[in-house]
Amino acid sequence: MEILGSTFDDSVFSEVRDRVSVPLSSYNAKLCEPEWFCESTALDTDDPLETQKVYKFRGDLAVRQGKYQKALDAYSSCLEWIADNNLTIRRDVLEGMARCCTRLGQRDRALDLAELLSKEASNTCHLTSLLLLKISIYQHFGFLGSKMSSLQQLCSLLPFNPWHWNSLGQTCLQLLERDTTAGLCWPQRCKSADEQKQNHTQTEQQQEEAAELDKNHIWLKACTCFIRTRLLLRILRQQQSSFVLQRSENTLQSSDEALQQLGPKESTLQALTEVMSEDLIPDKMREDYQDGESLLSVCVQSFRERWWNKILQTGVLKTDCSSCQTQTDTKS
Repeated sequence: MEILGSTFDDSVFSEVRDRVSVPLSSYNAKLCEPEWFCESTALDTDDPLETQKVYKFRGDLAVRQGKYQKALDAYSSCLEWIADNNLTIRRDVLEGMARCCTRLGQRDRALDLAELLSKEASNTCHLTSLLLLKISIYQHFGFLGSKMSSLQQLCSLLPFNPWHWNSLGQTCLQLLERDTTAGLCWPQRCKSADEQKQNHTQTEQQQEEAAELDKNHIWLKACTCFIRTRLLLRILRQQQSSFVLQRSENTLQSSDEALQQLGPKESTLQALTEVMSEDLIPDKMREDYQDGESLLSVCVQSFRERWWNKILQTGVLKTDCSSCQTQTDTKS
């Protein structure tokens, strides 16, 4: 009687056929001098890919040197040589152009380039990069209301990233420290009638968000963000060490100091902690919103749906408005 698994196929013991060895052709690596792409002869080529590389490298070098107009010109030239199917380089160059325009004070063009990138976003990596770009543009031009909106979208897309929550909390503090009406302005640009019609829905959403962002709401949102930051960092620091752990410890300390400055009641801290810790489940934190996932398969709840409505239902805004008013009066 044969024992299960004790028999072998005869082919296992057959001899291996002689393989025909194919000699490999010699490979000569291309040697390039430092900053070879800056030479005038670098563009003496009929290869579109080589021309694209030259302009791209020139733009990257100019950005590193702080020569943003020179970088913008190089990126603009590079864009003309990028193949239609090379979406990665195209997005990289468009983002570089937007950042150069920001540094040069060209607000409208920077926002137009960001809008162009938004139409081509197809996965979570694209959307994350786009939101970070918008945040940098809004920060540079002082549009803190728009920056807050983008940070809320970023926190909704990547809900377990403590640094985005900390940035959102710091933005709330900036809004509390300056005149609210000045801080809640949105970037306005002259647009045609067709463009205004296309952006009508977006404008209404921005106005609705701006209407809610009074000092009480901003104060409560700041408390919420720093509490969420603390919760996430306390979970993550168990797996951290060295300078990474030190950075988390420093952020934890600054979050505690910010909450002391905001001065919420103990009951408010407890209520907000309960709401913001509901989804902090280790398995879910590892699996949700993996990098590069298609946007079609990602269902991202808005900041309002996921957290804000629950926070307002606790009633802490009515019971702790005195703390908000005290902090506002102190700052003014």
